[in-house]
Amino acid sequence: MLRNGLLLAVFAFFCTALVALVNQQTFDKIKEQQQLELKRVLHQIIPATMHDNELVQHCILIHNEKVLGVDTPLPSYIASMKGIPVAIAIETVAPDGYSGNIKLIIGISADGEVLGVRTLSHAETPGLGDKIELRKSDWVLSFNGMSLLSESDPRWNVKKDGGEIDQFTGATITPRAYIKAVKRALVYVNANKDKLLTRPANCEVNYQ
Repeated sequence: MLRNGLLLAVFAFFCTALVALVNQQTFDKIKEQQQLELKRVLHQIIPATMHDNELVQHCILIHNEKVLGVDTPLPSYIASMKGIPVAIAIETVAPDGYSGNIKLIIGISADGEVLGVRTLSHAETPGLGDKIELRKSDWVLSFNGMSLLSESDPRWNVKKDGGEIDQFTGATITPRAYIKAVKRALVYVNANKDKLLTRPANCEVNYQ
């Protein structure tokens, strides 16, 4: 029994060491792929023609649970042209999705226009709520060019609630949560535009 126990312990040690070695060897590669994916998404929601800086290098952190939907800092990225800030890409979370948190990123111009929206992660129902993914549906493109007339702008609702944005057949909770998250971010950026766009690129936490 003692011999078997020692063999099992040795086997467990080597398995743990092997997993640690694989993780160490793949960490940099995974991080590199994540950066490439982030760059791809950022250039989708803030066109390259609008800025001449590298977006991922001008990162700031925002800590505001009411706006972001989570009590942890999330990154935003400032776009500028010839040193003049022109837009921001802000990550946020819709905490009230049908199956939990929906993480998204929104590109907003300095004039308060939505340039683009993309879903970063979610657990919504396949075939229904997953239409928030661009590869499944062009629904997220509905936000392109939208802005806020006021915080109570009635257009920022699904059509079922009197708004201008389509809901999904058989799934209304997901688009409602998504719209609210985009609207919250837009209200916040509009109210804090000058402070946000001029913050230094050091990812310091903003406790506003």
